[in-house]
Amino acid sequence: MKRSVWMMTAALLAAPVLANAQVAEPPKTVRPDQLAFRDLYKELVEINTTLSVGSCTQAAEAMGARLKAAGFPAEDVKVVVADGHPKEGSLVAILHGTDPKSKPILLLAHIDVVEANRADWTRDPFKLVEENGYFFGRGTSDDKAQAAIWVDSLVRLKQAGFKPRRDIKMALTCGEESEAYNGIEDLVKNHRPLVDAEFALNEGADGLLDEHDKPVVLEVQGGEKVYQDFTLTVTNPGGHSSRPVPANAIYQLSAGLDRIGAYGFPPRFNDATRGYFTKMQARVPAEQAAAMKALVADINDPAALKVVTADPMWNSMLRTTCVATMVSAGHAPNALPQRATANVNCRILPGTPVEEVRAKLAELAGRPSP
Repeated sequence: MKRSVWMMTAALLAAPVLANAQVAEPPKTVRPDQLAFRDLYKELVEINTTLSVGSCTQAAEAMGARLKAAGFPAEDVKVVVADGHPKEGSLVAILHGTDPKSKPILLLAHIDVVEANRADWTRDPFKLVEENGYFFGRGTSDDKAQAAIWVDSLVRLKQAGFKPRRDIKMALTCGEESEAYNGIEDLVKNHRPLVDAEFALNEGADGLLDEHDKPVVLEVQGGEKVYQDFTLTVTNPGGHSSRPVPANAIYQLSAGLDRIGAYGFPPRFNDATRGYFTKMQARVPAEQAAAMKALVADINDPAALKVVTADPMWNSMLRTTCVATMVSAGHAPNALPQRATANVNCRILPGTPVEEVRAKLAELAGRPSP
């Protein structure tokens, strides 16, 4: 069984291209609408939207231009740029419905991407490359695939003359991958009428393909883990590297990170995950099905846990996870480090207190919690 990166919303609107989804056999013919989507997708991926040097505003303007070219009036396509954030603009658009009493649906996606160090990439991260049925490039899946699908869907609906019953709104926002600014928060707080809706479709869910790349299950996300960063810091008096001492900040930090890396937070079910692993038993291979059945009966069954948590996605659904993502230490190559720090990124299960996780990390790092 293979995990697909299909987004729940992408499948709902029957997008013609699936980012990072392996295709068993390439299509014998490519339709003009598929080529049009690929061109739109390529343009969006190849606009650098990192916080450091990129521009979400440029991407928003490019996608807005495509909507206008498809026939959307200028007043129904807006690029919203907050004061002090000239490169973090959002695109909002609306396809008007026939029933003003029905509240709109909101199609939501973010267009900013995580920083990409060119030296760490085999290919240029801001060039869309297709190889062996896969797309490569920063944001091909998270989340420019979905953003491109939303724009393409609105273009198709407009060109077809489709009149929905309720308004269909779209918001492509910036700031999801950083902490400096959050586009959707700004829209909700300062431009609420543009995004006000009865419900929204957004990223977050996943799916499974079988060994023949046929869809097995399409998931709908039922909850969100809490994002939390913790900073671990070790300080020492330092000294000259020619006279090392046992208390070395780098070694002490490394030992703490080793303990954190080796620790697994206890598995926990909630109603959503218990139901998920119950229903999935009929859709996965026999060994995984048996393990899921045993786990639903006893979440601490070690054999069942070993099988199920071998899949990183399933493991993350069952427990809080914490992982070191950044380290910094020392100030000179010939001096003992006086300071060593690490960032530990946690995704905390709903209902688990953040303080509980912080206290456990402090314990593992070697410093008793106050």
